[in-house]
Amino acid sequence: MDSKPTEISSSKMFDGFNKRYRHFSPTLGCSMTFSIYFPPSPNPSDKFPVLYWLSGLTCSDENFIIKSGAQRVASIEGVALIAPDTSPRGLNVEGESDSWDFGVGAGFYLNAKQDKWKNWRMYDYVVKELPTLLSENFPQLDTSRASISGHSMGGHGALTIYLKNLEKYKSVSAFAPIVNPMNCPWGQKAFTNYLGENKADWEEYDATLLVSKFKDVSATILIDQGEDDKFLHDQLLPNNFAEACRSATVPLLLRMQPGYDHSYYFIATFIDDHIRHHAQALCL
Repeated sequence: MDSKPTEISSSKMFDGFNKRYRHFSPTLGCSMTFSIYFPPSPNPSDKFPVLYWLSGLTCSDENFIIKSGAQRVASIEGVALIAPDTSPRGLNVEGESDSWDFGVGAGFYLNAKQDKWKNWRMYDYVVKELPTLLSENFPQLDTSRASISGHSMGGHGALTIYLKNLEKYKSVSAFAPIVNPMNCPWGQKAFTNYLGENKADWEEYDATLLVSKFKDVSATILIDQGEDDKFLHDQLLPNNFAEACRSATVPLLLRMQPGYDHSYYFIATFIDDHIRHHAQALCL
């Protein structure tokens, strides 16, 4: 199967283009889609820095592109937006679609250790395969200048990937991230099934535990969290991460937003700040 990406849709927006692609992923063993927003380019030789967006539970590569409105400021700032899917699809593994918070649409951006879920390797897909694919097929993208962001499960992915790969990303931000998955039901379910019972394996994908290991974080971590988010107190636990950042002297800007929930209405409200946060880091 050809792993070279094939364009499957294109829509103009703010003088740039949203384009969607399909390719075969050797990492995941299935066909995958991803979306790119290319900002307008007066000079064809311009190369754009990239911002990876990792979506949350039940989402695909399309949710952020369709709902966030991020393209308006990305167009002005000259940042390309890269939105991968959230899990392998079409593998027909028994139980993969039994619940909305595990399996299809719920890859948790980790490399599974349990044999049944061996194709769930979204960490390697996001960190290794996708950047290589982009650099080899899209000369207008400068993948050496990259930042990462995400929402909920994707915020968990963005934070853990950033902390474990500080040399690869200029900055990180998140909306309502699952920051301490070892201590919440979503994380415990995913980690038990994907990784097994060894808690040392879980620690490799928990931002609250990882932040104490990587004290050379210099860029401020930006997190927005809605105060009316129904998942705030049992699943998201932002104060745990804030305390870990304080202890490790890692710079964190945690903004608690009164009245906002967990939805894309919340994301669309504050996405401009996040795009500018990353553009500043990417264009230094």
